[in-house]
Amino acid sequence: MAPSRTIAVAGAGIGGLTAALAIAARGFRVVVLEKAERLQEVGAGLQLSPNASRVLIGLGLQSRLAPDVIAPNAVSIMSARSGGEVIRLPLGEAAASRSGGPYWVMHRAHLQSALLGAVTDHPAIELRLGRSLDAFGVDTGGVVLGEYGPALALVGADGVWSAVRQQLFPGIQARFSGLIAWRATIDADRLTPERAPHRVQLWMGPNAHLVSYPMAGGRQINVVAIMPGPWNGPGWNEIGEAAEIKTHFAAMGWPDRPRMMLDAAEGWRRWPLCTLPDGGAWNQGPVALLGDAAHAMLPFAAQGAGMAIEDAAVLAQCLSETMAGSTDVATALQRYAALRRDRVSRVQRTARQSGRDLSFARTDGPGPRSGDAGDGRGTAASKAGLDLRLADVSDGGREPAQRLRAEWAGAAGGGAAGTVATHLLRSQVSSASFEEARAEMYSLP
Repeated sequence: MAPSRTIAVAGAGIGGLTAALAIAARGFRVVVLEKAERLQEVGAGLQLSPNASRVLIGLGLQSRLAPDVIAPNAVSIMSARSGGEVIRLPLGEAAASRSGGPYWVMHRAHLQSALLGAVTDHPAIELRLGRSLDAFGVDTGGVVLGEYGPALALVGADGVWSAVRQQLFPGIQARFSGLIAWRATIDADRLTPERAPHRVQLWMGPNAHLVSYPMAGGRQINVVAIMPGPWNGPGWNEIGEAAEIKTHFAAMGWPDRPRMMLDAAEGWRRWPLCTLPDGGAWNQGPVALLGDAAHAMLPFAAQGAGMAIEDAAVLAQCLSETMAGSTDVATALQRYAALRRDRVSRVQRTARQSGRDLSFARTDGPGPRSGDAGDGRGTAASKAGLDLRLADVSDGGREPAQRLRAEWAGAAGGGAAGTVATHLLRSQVSSASFEEARAEMYSLP
């Protein structure tokens, strides 16, 4: 490949493959270097709000994804204290029409498979598996990649433990948050119809947070439980013991319905939740970072993958400005960083604030203690607390603050005072502020 039109991407995860497609669509040739011998997405479900789904549709992926994605009609916020629904936040066609794209839930493996198929079919993209990028250099022509040859630019999309970031910014290290995400799936036929979630369910309770939703065309249920815990393992995930998570939820007095889902779930794996500083680490000369390599964040805004997909679209647009010779690569990557930094920083803060609202007690690392509801600062999205992804609140005619006040009135123990209810009450959230938060989160910069 000629270096004048070649962009190298390190990492073939969701962000890296999306970047390859977006950059190739702008007329570049792309080589993707992935250290794994074969691509195998580890994990379970994924939520993609319209800011991300619009990008994927624009890259021509809708037909590849259609058999497996689900567009849920709502998100239900559930109480672990009462076992019932507190508020339902509508999605569906009306929300998609307002936002310019659907809200999707899917299995990560299905998204990666669709991206991989598109990358493999694209004549301007070369995917090289089993190729680890341990070091690189920079010269006047761009980036020197040793045995892989020269390239105009390098994109580090190699995850939270990025080797590219380590060479660019050795002082910037991911930090463990003190929270563990437990992920598993359930075959839908293992649950009775009345027990199986037909929309996104977000359960809130003492010292834990549980999310479930259908995926894989309704054939599976994704379950993610987040709770405090230590992490001493050498890797980035490990097998989880089902008995441990069941014991935790039983001890906290969670109701039968979510505990039945935990009983039915199979293949538990534990993932430490690690973060990078607000604002991220972005670029130096002809090298840029993307996704978790740049801005790993907590999952409480469901925007980790969404931000990586946005990164890919904005990066491709900025690189395209070099094609006409109006700017050089280093300047284009500075513009990319400038366009993304504030947006991503807001989402990082929002995710962290939502985690505070869920009243987790940290066992390690910096962050709030049980009962800390935050300082009330931040964007409208942050003040909307938990649900930045969604549209207006449908609450049967009662104001969200009143409904939540009734649900959590008198709750004690387990850090209940630091729940999302407290934050919503303090912020006086209304349907308008949810709409403002939704508009901010769904819009591409």
